[in-house]
Amino acid sequence: PAAALRATVPAASEGEATIAAATRIGSYPPPKDSDYIDRLCRGANGLFARTNFIPAVAEYVRLREEDGPQPLLPCASDALQSAEVRRALWERLTSPPCTPGLSRPVWLVIAASVPTALGWYGYYKFSIEEELFHDELRRSGRATGCGGYGTLFPFVWSFLIGGVGLLAGLPGADLLVDAGALWILLGQVNLYRRVNELHGESGPLWTKDEALLEPPVYAWWALLPPPLDVVVGLRQVHFLARHWAAVRGEPWQGDPVAEEFFPFISAPRFTLRQFARTPALWFQFTADWEELDWPLLQDPSEGAPWRSPFEWGFLWGGAPADPAPKS
Repeated sequence: PAAALRATVPAASEGEATIAAATRIGSYPPPKDSDYIDRLCRGANGLFARTNFIPAVAEYVRLREEDGPQPLLPCASDALQSAEVRRALWERLTSPPCTPGLSRPVWLVIAASVPTALGWYGYYKFSIEEELFHDELRRSGRATGCGGYGTLFPFVWSFLIGGVGLLAGLPGADLLVDAGALWILLGQVNLYRRVNELHGESGPLWTKDEALLEPPVYAWWALLPPPLDVVVGLRQVHFLARHWAAVRGEPWQGDPVAEEFFPFISAPRFTLRQFARTPALWFQFTADWEELDWPLLQDPSEGAPWRSPFEWGFLWGGAPADPAPKS
């Protein structure tokens, strides 16, 4: 099954080594005139790719149509003493975007992001958006995300230019900063939507658990304040990593951060009420705590309208909400 799914990603032609405007000219069918989403996404990616003025950097982050780095090996502390394991980790951390995309588990993302003050997370964000952008174009001929350039660079340039404007006291500079923040936030919502779609394709390749086959995240949770937006963000990292591992046919080596220390990251999808009342989802040391029996945290009572503000997934293209009351 994994081979069949990978077969939906066409192989690269030999000798093809350049990307123009962040997409391969002539490799994808042109967008339809009436498809404004596709046109916007391709246009944003191509436009902001031209703002990468350093040729060496542009070449380094160019999408690679190859196998990419070797598969990750177990991440146990004793295994990290092996030169082979450390080499595999370094290759994964420094790899440019690849097709198919690379599996980057939560533990690896955290281990690289914290020491770099989230600097590596920016590279992670760029890479996964580029991988998903080209994956969509290659498989369906249509983009619904703006890629690494079109997602990250508007945010970066808005903050850089807007920040200079604020220091100089220029009017409207704050609006530019706000626009950049809004752009990256909406891009995050869209990323979660796409991860749900990909999980529907690859989930059956690695799990038979019916609960885990449900769309893993509520896209609108990206709009919540910290730490709840971090909860859904970590879940996106985990399930996207599982998707690419399945597509590539790589053995899943486990993720102690997602599967042991913080169970909510790898658990089947839950609502905000379920998360708040279920300590077993929170941490490894709360796994045996009893569920909180607080009225505020219970699901709507019998006869209540089932349009809970904690379950708005139907607004973002998910499964239709059940209008019947739940017990």
